[in-house]
Amino acid sequence: MHNVKSADDVAITILGWLASEPDLLDRFMALSGTDPSSLRSAARYPGFLAGVVDFLMQHEPTLLAFCQATDTKPEDVVSAHMSLSGPVDY
Repeated sequence: MHNVKSADDVAITILGWLASEPDLLDRFMALSGTDPSSLRSAARYPGFLAGVVDFLMQHEPTLLAFCQATDTKPEDVVSAHMSLSGPVDY
């Protein structure tokens, strides 16, 4: 049976994975305007979580590295992205 995660759970998993990838975390914080002390409180807001998923979706090699490291299907990330941000035309 496939364990389906909510969009929020996927975003939190991405954030946790980013915390283990210092270079990516630094880039995310620079782009999002957050700092280490505000990450936890920012994660409570759906708009911030949408940004976390969007950050991952912007770079396919990073998306695939996350999926491999966390045993997450790419389509679960896409689903979370659509749930949090709405459909996007690329």
